[in-house]
Amino acid sequence: MLRALLKTDNSAALLFSRMALGIVMFPHGAQKVLGWFGGSGYEKTVELFTTKMNFSLGLVIAFLIAEFAGSLCLIAGFFTRVFAFAIGFSLVLCAYMNHLKNGFFMNWFGKQSGEGFEFHILAVGMALALVIGGGGAFSLDRAFARKK
Repeated sequence: MLRALLKTDNSAALLFSRMALGIVMFPHGAQKVLGWFGGSGYEKTVELFTTKMNFSLGLVIAFLIAEFAGSLCLIAGFFTRVFAFAIGFSLVLCAYMNHLKNGFFMNWFGKQSGEGFEFHILAVGMALALVIGGGGAFSLDRAFARKK
């Protein structure tokens, strides 16, 4: 089963998808966990998610791991399918809870009450491609699968 989870080909397309999704998601995770890039940091994020959004602490920690550690694992190509699925799931939930009400388009000109969900469709599409195809070229998954 582990071999099937790690199996991937030498695809450059998967490499670029993995790197792009990991690089884009890292700042979001770093905002929530470390307070970088103008984020609120771990304590305030946990407080917001548990009190205002009514999430359990376990679910909040799972989302933080997906966005922060998962983005780094995607960049390295380590357990790509697992972390791509986790990031994709967190993005679907985020779009559903926060962005559907704002319509499709991002708030490019400040005329909406918030951001739409177009970004989420792109990122979830990339995550699904990685769940199906794996990490691709230069991934730790590929290196480990070849050794077994």
